Amino acid sequence: VQLQASGGGLVQAGGSLRLSCKSSAIMSSIWTMGWYRQAPGDQRELVARFGGGGTTVYADSVKGRFTISRDNAKRTIYLQMNSLKSEDTGVYYCNNAITNWRWGQGTQVTVSS
Repeated sequence: VQLQASGGGLVQAGGSLRLSCKSSAIMSSIWTMGWYRQAPGDQRELVARFGGGGTTVYADSVKGRFTISRDNAKRTIYLQMNSLKSEDTGVYYCNNAITNWRWGQGTQVTVSS
């Protein structure tokens, strides 16, 4: 499976970014995907994913600010990030949230305070 994340960049605190991730996996696998991030010196953490029954699950640190969505036909998931904080800085990756595939390169998000 190939995962191509994009949309990162440098943004000021309080700003917004929208990340995209295109997957080469079968369409139904979109339902189990999620977004991860890895801050410098930290382990990779899951910040948002699709749950059962069409629900979405978020880490407490991003709840109310980030929104995960998908376009099944395009096999693409998105992460709308609003009210960004400096602690949101890191490399963002998409992957299957149940059984990880090979990690893609991710996309760098840098939030300046």
